[in-house]
Amino acid sequence: MCRLGWVTVRTRVRGRSKTVAAVSCAVLLAAGCAQFDDTAGERNWEPAPNLTPEAGPQPDLPEVERHSEPGAPPRSREPVPPPEGCTDYDEAVLATCLDTVSAVTALPTDGATVTALAGERRSGRVLRVGTDGEEAEIATLDVDPSGGGGLSSLALSPTYAEDRLVYAYVTTATDNRVVRFSEGGPAKPVLTGIPRGETGNSGALLAADDGTLFVATGDAGDPAAADDPDSLAGKVLRVDPSGAPAEGNPRPGSPVYASGVHAPGGLCATDDNSRVWVTDREPGRDAIYRLRAGEALSVPAWTWREAPGVTGCADWDDVLVVAMSEGASVHNLPLNADGSVGGEPRVTMDGERGPDYGRFGSLASVTADVAVAGTVNKDGGAPVSSDDRVVLIVRQPASSGGPD
Repeated sequence: MCRLGWVTVRTRVRGRSKTVAAVSCAVLLAAGCAQFDDTAGERNWEPAPNLTPEAGPQPDLPEVERHSEPGAPPRSREPVPPPEGCTDYDEAVLATCLDTVSAVTALPTDGATVTALAGERRSGRVLRVGTDGEEAEIATLDVDPSGGGGLSSLALSPTYAEDRLVYAYVTTATDNRVVRFSEGGPAKPVLTGIPRGETGNSGALLAADDGTLFVATGDAGDPAAADDPDSLAGKVLRVDPSGAPAEGNPRPGSPVYASGVHAPGGLCATDDNSRVWVTDREPGRDAIYRLRAGEALSVPAWTWREAPGVTGCADWDDVLVVAMSEGASVHNLPLNADGSVGGEPRVTMDGERGPDYGRFGSLASVTADVAVAGTVNKDGGAPVSSDDRVVLIVRQPASSGGPD
């Protein structure tokens, strides 16, 4: 069992000091390292088989201080004024007035600020945003947002500090694919030929600490493709930095790591990749699965029959955090020591238990207590004047959600 204590996070946002209060379990995540080469090769696969999920650099958030005894009530806070245009007075907000932030990934930190990359699904824009008020467009990728596609995921090269490479899952006019780019440079194809359809075009990425890349693909509107070993649709793929099948895959020469995916919302993992997860929006329910090499997704770790629209996730060792689009909240699943789910999810960030940011389109871990998330309120939600936004999410107290 983790001991809960109040945590205060202080940093800077748009030149102002910010304080975010939250409940935290003392956990330590270490950043993984991997060897990604600096050449982008194009691979176009027709038959295909199995893969896994995502974990990236997880820098420490600055100035985390404990206050009060475990179980103490939260300190009272002044109400946050509503947004005025693109000005948002909520100091957890890193960026405003974006469009459908469907992809986020945290950048390495200098210990004084938190910085992330945020991607817009429909425009293909990728921006660097941070608690220091920085905001800069670093790339615009060529995407086709029809059929739920566009730019749906970002992942850093594990050697980002040296090579500055970023991976993206995008939909084009002809296929779904993985590309790689650096700031100011053109996007280069890494893995092409992933089927696209009228629906089912979302994907998710996770850079593993062994230098490989996990790629979760949608079923392109054909549920049967998820179980077809000769299709790249509806799979979790595991490839090397050039897009070739990674060594150690279940079938030598095949990129397929696992099968049975339909509409992936996110991939996440522990820092050592000993647990890898994928969220999936299936017909009639949403689910999260723990990936195992060579196996079809059959027994979920947890399901949501109300289909709240699972998106990004983060494994915080004792808690599995899952963001929701339709459900406009964050669900926290307690984990047992063996990684199994130990109880019903606790709901936060729904307006009653934490701030209400509306629909989440993405989420990525920054530390064991903090995540960065993007909203997609302009895509079927009820946007406020400062939407869509990139926000920091810190562990918060929560009450139990509904039954499975």
